[in-house]
Amino acid sequence: MDVRRPALHLPSWLLPPGASRDAAVLIAARTVRAFGDGVVSVLLPLYLTRLGFSDLRVGAVATTTLLGSAALTLVVGLQAYRLRRRPLLTGAALLMVATGIGFATVHAFWPLLLVAFVGTLNPSAGDVSIFLPLEQALLPGTVSDRQRTSLFARYGLAASLSGALGALAAGVPAFVAARTGIGLVRALQGMFLVYALLALVALLLYRQLTPAIEPRAEETSPLRESRRIVYTMAALFSLDAFGGGFVVQSLLALWLFERFHLSAATAGTIFFWTGVLSAISYPVAARVAGKIGLVRTMVFSHLPANVFLILVPVMPSLWPAIALLLARSFLSQMDVPTRNSYVMAVVSPAERPAAASVTSVPRSLAAASSPLLSGWLLGLSIFGWPLVIGGALKAIYDLTLLAMFASVRPPEEAGAPEPAIPQSAGSTR
Repeated sequence: MDVRRPALHLPSWLLPPGASRDAAVLIAARTVRAFGDGVVSVLLPLYLTRLGFSDLRVGAVATTTLLGSAALTLVVGLQAYRLRRRPLLTGAALLMVATGIGFATVHAFWPLLLVAFVGTLNPSAGDVSIFLPLEQALLPGTVSDRQRTSLFARYGLAASLSGALGALAAGVPAFVAARTGIGLVRALQGMFLVYALLALVALLLYRQLTPAIEPRAEETSPLRESRRIVYTMAALFSLDAFGGGFVVQSLLALWLFERFHLSAATAGTIFFWTGVLSAISYPVAARVAGKIGLVRTMVFSHLPANVFLILVPVMPSLWPAIALLLARSFLSQMDVPTRNSYVMAVVSPAERPAAASVTSVPRSLAAASSPLLSGWLLGLSIFGWPLVIGGALKAIYDLTLLAMFASVRPPEEAGAPEPAIPQSAGSTR
């Protein structure tokens, strides 16, 4: 079997030169999942408030989904080096099916909280589920080092565009309820069943992965040589994620509902355009990184985005606030493909599954604690304190990352030596 021939007919701009068929499968599956994430991240707060949940309980559900994802990712990630990858991904897809069905059929707070913990629901605009570290570890093996960042950028581009379309589809339940008279709650439950159907599509895609993704025994290991640098990055990424947890898309939608009295359709349209701008930024990030390096691209795009976020609550009306959110969305996600590529570049291929998990799990745990605080703050005031706090914490992360890792270069950067860890980060290499 020729594993260099793409298995799916994806547009050529979604696959860098030399990418294998497994890269096409992973991008396609992520695209399908992202549509579901985009839908539910906007509709989740509306659905929960229609069930009678307070802002604090909405925040609690968001926190619980992130906590559950973190726990499952940690368990699987630390053992992934000894497990087969395709069964892990198909099993995660089955769990996603169960999550959609659970949210559509369970209505009481405590049972729903349990479904949120064990499931895959994503209240944010990005991917925080068990899928992320598994796919992140597999992608570098489907392309050359020089195309790695480009592949991560295209992976993010496809996901962001699909998530934007999902956010736009958030207006469908209200339209259906108005035309059919079935009631808004039932229409919202129908969208969670759509989420489950999308998971089935992802499962079928994962079944197309070739044996080439399964590592040989001698090519896998837990974290050893790269342990210190991975732990240091995990701590920094956690600070960023803790700040980001204050403004996960579900709670940002809730703030827009309460501050400007928006409908779900209007909020979905806003998130559609923020998603489109984020998608455009991914290939831009890959090009910029080729000129100034991965770390500088991460920081110099992320820092102004966080300044924009801090300024959003002080805007006197909706349109200036939207303008800042749109400007932020173009810059804020440029660090995603560069960060993922950077982590995979500074560890050995054998350690990639463990590194992907260890850097993802603390992010999920840190992000899980702040939505509850954000929901509490929104219950106290509609000013938008979560946006201010989140932006300030993320700016601190940017400056710290630049100070500690500006000199640690991945091997593909022109003239860069083999990565050496600065004394501030520590190393056992």
